[in-house]
Amino acid sequence: QVQLVESGGGLVQAGGSLRLSCAGSGTNFRFDVMGWYRQAPGKQRELVATITRDSMTNYAGSVKGRFTISRDNAKNTVYLQMNSLQPEDTAVYYCHGRLAILRVTDYWGQGTQVTVSS
Repeated sequence: QVQLVESGGGLVQAGGSLRLSCAGSGTNFRFDVMGWYRQAPGKQRELVATITRDSMTNYAGSVKGRFTISRDNAKNTVYLQMNSLQPEDTAVYYCHGRLAILRVTDYWGQGTQVTVSS
């Protein structure tokens, strides 16, 4: 059973930093794409950043220059370094992984809360 488990969320003051981690398990295949999404109260889930197996990255405009996504393919793990955090970054952050073997399958973590106080 493929699983994604996030860690690293918490409470931080505006201007501070946090690092999220997401470890994949239950498969010997590397995720083709891994990424982070977030959902704030009353809002739809939105893309934060994605990274391919070849380390090509994509960022939402609101986090570009502040957040950095990276991955360790050997561990099937993805990271999100978040700097200069602002109150509007407060949300539940979800890890995503996509496997494309015989078919495309998307997996999601359970989410980790990030709260930025002003």
